[in-house]
Amino acid sequence: MGCQSNHDLISAVGLIRPTDFENSPRRRHLSNLPAMSDNHAVRRAEDPWRVFKIMAEFVDSFDTLSRLGPAVTVFGSARTKSDDPFYKATVTLSEGLAKHDIGIITGGGPGIMEAANRGAAHVKGVPSVGLNIELPFEQKGNRYANILVNFHYFFTRKVCLVKYSMGFVFMPGGFGTLDELFEVATLVQTQRVPAFPVILFGRAYWTGLLDWIRNTLEPARLISPGDLDLLRLTDDPLEVVEWVRDYQRSVGVPEQVPAAFR
Repeated sequence: MGCQSNHDLISAVGLIRPTDFENSPRRRHLSNLPAMSDNHAVRRAEDPWRVFKIMAEFVDSFDTLSRLGPAVTVFGSARTKSDDPFYKATVTLSEGLAKHDIGIITGGGPGIMEAANRGAAHVKGVPSVGLNIELPFEQKGNRYANILVNFHYFFTRKVCLVKYSMGFVFMPGGFGTLDELFEVATLVQTQRVPAFPVILFGRAYWTGLLDWIRNTLEPARLISPGDLDLLRLTDDPLEVVEWVRDYQRSVGVPEQVPAAFR
């Protein structure tokens, strides 16, 4: 690209002039920081260029996923085995959604993700999307995703798991599933995305968490009255399908990109 410095790079892409950078409050504050080690200096030189790697993940995934029709994202543990009742329920609910031309999006890995892609793959012509992440253990792409997008960064993948869906199903899972649950709940709570169905599957699994929210967060006024009503709870795969279809019939797929992604 021919840029000899970070300043040249910033100027080349038309963001700000080098003199603006030199005179900015942020630049003046940097002068108060201690001297960097050689490793820190290398990292500082590399970081601006890493933006292009991040951008490439967004461009590739947005280009692919923007062609989807109505879709629902299914979250859950990568460790769930194929003989687990939750695995079987995930296949059933995903197939039920796919029969109504609703695509399925997952994290692309094994366990619940595989089950959801598997259910969608039973219906010809319906997208079964896997957004796979590179991990040193656990995660590898499952064979039931007919649209597979690979990610290096968790945060780019998380955007895509939410951006192209009109509903979210949370099967039992660990830290990753809980992370996605509270992120989606926050986006709905703050109206950064529409009031999409946010469905927790498995009463026995989720009731303890919901009780803690009700008995701890609500009395402390750390959430607003009615926030817990954003989450629906069921043990019935067919109820999941009906909730999503009711939303699709009454509200439909958003005509505009949600505020969180503009």
